[in-house]
Amino acid sequence: MNPSTLQARVIVDEMIRGGVTEAVLCPGSRNAPLAFALHAADTAGRLRLHVRIDERSAGYLALGLAVASRQPVPIVMTSGTAVANMSPAVFEANYARVPLVVVSANRPYELLGSGANQTVEQFGIFGTQVRATISLGLAEQDLDTNSQWRSAVGRVLAAARGARTGNAGPVQFDIPLREPLVPDASAGPDDDLGSFAGRPDGLPWTQAPVGKLDVPIPIDLSLDTVVVSGHGAGIHPALAGIPTVAEPTAPQAHTPLHPLALGSLRPKQAIICGRPTLHRGVSQLLADPEVRVYALTTGPRWPDVSGNVYATGTRVEPIGEAREEWLKECAAAQQRVLGAVDAELDSLLLDDPDAATGLHVARVVSAAMRPGDQLVVGASNPIRDVALAGRVTEGVRVLSNRGVAGIDGTNSTVIGAALALDRSDPGAHTIALMGDLTFIHDVTGLVVGPGEPRPSSLRIVVANDDGGGIFGLLEQGDPRFNSGPYAGAYERIFGTPHRADLASLCAGFHIPHRRVALGELSSVLGEPAPAGGVEVVEVTTDRAALRDVHAAIAARLE
Repeated sequence: MNPSTLQARVIVDEMIRGGVTEAVLCPGSRNAPLAFALHAADTAGRLRLHVRIDERSAGYLALGLAVASRQPVPIVMTSGTAVANMSPAVFEANYARVPLVVVSANRPYELLGSGANQTVEQFGIFGTQVRATISLGLAEQDLDTNSQWRSAVGRVLAAARGARTGNAGPVQFDIPLREPLVPDASAGPDDDLGSFAGRPDGLPWTQAPVGKLDVPIPIDLSLDTVVVSGHGAGIHPALAGIPTVAEPTAPQAHTPLHPLALGSLRPKQAIICGRPTLHRGVSQLLADPEVRVYALTTGPRWPDVSGNVYATGTRVEPIGEAREEWLKECAAAQQRVLGAVDAELDSLLLDDPDAATGLHVARVVSAAMRPGDQLVVGASNPIRDVALAGRVTEGVRVLSNRGVAGIDGTNSTVIGAALALDRSDPGAHTIALMGDLTFIHDVTGLVVGPGEPRPSSLRIVVANDDGGGIFGLLEQGDPRFNSGPYAGAYERIFGTPHRADLASLCAGFHIPHRRVALGELSSVLGEPAPAGGVEVVEVTTDRAALRDVHAAIAARLE
C-alpha cells in the first residue's frame, strides 16, 4: 500500500474511532487518498459521506450537520482556493463554537514558493479563527508513523470538541500528500492495515473526555432581574422563574418576556446567558450603567459589548427570591406586547389580505411547528421576525447561524441540520424560514447529487420581498434616502431588487417549488413529507410596509 493511501486510511479510521459519523467531501486531485478512504468507510457503513462540488456550500453543510448532531464533522477538500472557500463557514463555526474539522489536503511543503500549480501557503490560513492548526508530516515508505498519525487525529478532535478548554470550535487539519495519490493496483479498499491498526475493540488512540468548567456565582434575585438568553445559552434551572428575553435559538424560556417589553420596565440587574445577538433594546439595557450585569458562559470568553459586566461565571447560586410585584409587572408587559403585535398584524390583513410581511410569515411558520420538529431560521429579518411575532411550541429546536450572523450558506446549513435530525429522529420534520436574498446567496446548496443522502422531510419557506428588507428598518431606511438628492439611492444600494424567478431556479436543480398565499401556508406546512424529501415554498411579502408596521406596533405600546 503506498504511503499516501495508507496515511489517509489511518486518518479516516481514527476519526471514526473518535466518534465521527458524518463527513463531507469536495472532489479534487490532491485529496484523492482521503476521498478513496472516505468512500470505503461509507460503503462499509462506518460513516455517512456527503459529496458536494462547491466548497463554500459544503462547509456550511458540514456546519449544519455538526450543529444539529453536536458532534465534530470533517469537511475534506483539495489544495489551493478550495481551502480559502472554507473561510465563511470557519468564521461562523468559531463564533458559534461549532466543532468543524477542516481537512485541507496540501502539496508537499517543499513546493511552497516554487511556482508549482495550485500551491498556496494554506497552512494556518485561518489564523485566529480556529482552535488549533495541526499538520502531519509527509507519509514516507517504510516509516512507522502510525502512533503519530493517530495521536494527531485525537488532538484534532479534542480541540474541536473543546475537551480541555470548554470552547468547542473549528480546527484546521492540514495534510501534505505526495504522489501516488490513488491506491496501488493490488490494494483493495478492505485491505488490513497491519502494523498501522488502531487500538483493540475500536477504541480511539487517545481518549480525551470533554471536561466541564464549573464557576458558581452568587446573585441576589430579590432585586428586580431580567435574564437575557442569547445564542448558545445553556439551561439554568435556578433562573427558570425569572423573566427571560430568549432569542429563538436559546432554550425555551419558562417565564418569557418579549424584547419589546423592556421599554416599559426598569430592572435593577440583568443576567446574560449565552451571547445576545438580536435586539437593540437588549443592547441598551446591558449598556445602562444603572443596571448591574452578570454573564454566564462555559467558555473562556463572555459577551460584554458595552464593558458593563459586573461579574461572570458558569452558573448561578441564587440568593433571595424575585418580588411578586416584579413578576406581575413583567407578565403584564409581556401580554401587552403580544396583544399589540397580534393586533397590528391582524389589522394590516383586514385592510388588505394580500399585504403579508415577513412578520406574518414568521407567525404562521412558528405556529405550524410540532414538538420534536426542527426550525432553521435565516439571518437578517427572519430570525428577528420569529423573535417578535413567533410563538414556537415547546419541544421544537430552533437553529440559526448566529456566530457572525451572515446569510452565507443557509440552504446548506438547513440541509445538513435536516440530515442530522433524520438520523436521531426519523419521524421528525425540518422547516426552514429565510428571505429571498439568503436563499439566492446559497442556491448552489440545493445541488445534491443523485447518489447522495437527502433529507426525508424538509420544507424551505422563502419570504420573498424581492430584496433586502432589513435595511428598511435601519437608519438608511429613512424615506429621505429615496427622494430629493438621494432619489433612487436606497432602492439600488440597499433594497437591491433582483427579480429572480425562484421557481425556475428550483426547477433547474430538480427541487419541487410552489408559490402560496399567506392563508394557505399553515395547511401546506401541515402536509406529509414532500415527495423527494425537499420542497421550496415561496410566499410573496411586502418590504415597503415593514418600517410602518414596526412603527405602528411601537405606537400601540406608548
